[in-house]
Amino acid sequence: MSRRSRRRLRIVFVSLLVVSVVAVGYGFAQSSSETTFESHLTGDGDVDKDARIAPEADGITVVATDSNSWRGERSEGPRALAELVAFDSDGRVLYYNDSHTRYWDVDPVEGTQTTVEYSYADHLEPEGCPTTWNPREYGVDQETWDTYYDVHSQTGACTFNGVERVNLSTGDVEQVWGHATPGKEATRYHDVDRLNETHLVVADIYFDGVFVVNTESDEVEWRWNASESFPTDETGDEFPKDWSHINDVEVLDDGRIMVSPRNMDRVIFLVPQSKTVDSEWTLGEEDDYDVLYEQHNPDFINESNGGPAVIVADSENNRVLEYQRTDGGEWEQTWLWRDGRMQWPRDADRLPNGHTLIADSNGNRVFEVDENGTVVWDLNIAFPYEAERLGTGDESTNGPSAQSGNVASRTGTIGDRFWISVKNFLPGRYLNGLMYITPVWMGLPELIAILLGVLTLVTWGGVEARWRLR
Repeated sequence: MSRRSRRRLRIVFVSLLVVSVVAVGYGFAQSSSETTFESHLTGDGDVDKDARIAPEADGITVVATDSNSWRGERSEGPRALAELVAFDSDGRVLYYNDSHTRYWDVDPVEGTQTTVEYSYADHLEPEGCPTTWNPREYGVDQETWDTYYDVHSQTGACTFNGVERVNLSTGDVEQVWGHATPGKEATRYHDVDRLNETHLVVADIYFDGVFVVNTESDEVEWRWNASESFPTDETGDEFPKDWSHINDVEVLDDGRIMVSPRNMDRVIFLVPQSKTVDSEWTLGEEDDYDVLYEQHNPDFINESNGGPAVIVADSENNRVLEYQRTDGGEWEQTWLWRDGRMQWPRDADRLPNGHTLIADSNGNRVFEVDENGTVVWDLNIAFPYEAERLGTGDESTNGPSAQSGNVASRTGTIGDRFWISVKNFLPGRYLNGLMYITPVWMGLPELIAILLGVLTLVTWGGVEARWRLR
């Protein structure tokens, strides 16, 4: 190759590097100029309660985050600093707590205006873990215990999964229930649902099941394991490491329990009396990614509000959906919302006015869209898991179905569709894995720019080395 050709090729490499650096720098600068909730935090974890951080809203908005990003000084990296924060209707912070390792589900307490129950997880070092474990306290036999314990105990630590009740106005906190599980990531309970005044239904990620616990006696009175209904070698991920990943439960008016086994790409309806799955009602099936792809937090909409329908965060597909139950006993998609920024949403609640409140985890935002699909309220906050608007009922309890409320779908602008197409081309699980460990300001454009820069440097280095060897 001539010297002139080499010079031209070097100019191409330099140009690509400049584009990469400019794109990353622009993304960082743009993110830095945006107001985020975390920008109002001080170094010691205090928050400015006089600042109007969020837009005005029709009620208190409670957000639970599954840890911020790149705050390793507060906990183990790369993600740390989980938050439970409530914003008053005027946008000021009503309540803030970051004392737990993770925050998950949030439910309003019936008969109150500003009291909620939430599930949380605390990672414990070995010295804080139980020295002996009693399988009967978890409602399982010794063989089941040994199967799971042999895998999860290898982390050398454990997790305390708890439920607390807090009055957001006074800050008074009451411990409701909790117990420890061996291991960390795949042993944290993401959701509980209130069955009655003394009993909770728990989504048991650890043992891949659902159980009912008496909060007064701490006794597990009823349990269903997914392995009773599904083959462990043909469904889900690796058993028993993180096989089903049951992340959500909801007690329905007819007594059934709607369950979300994320790694099975489906929503199932459990009949407690017979401990069986109502297979005729199952929404989705494994690896049918056009319907659901590793979903989170489905909400049931009753017939009285235009259902039966299910609104669900279709996480790996980077969208939120609604499915309507037809007269023929099938599920029909009747609503969809997404834009170019949406990345791994994990909660969507239909409000009584037809609006939808969405927690977009890797999009680092909580926002509300109206019945026309227009964003009418939004908040930049790092890695939200759950969002709840008080005064509207628990989750989507009082919200209309998309079909009955004429709720319009939205697939985004031309620019949105370009980035949606890019995301559809990339493997969702790997992309979200990268997004999980990158700083909050880094979105897909910045990530692609960095990869372009790295690829350019490697290619350029290889070409230069080849020229020298010749």
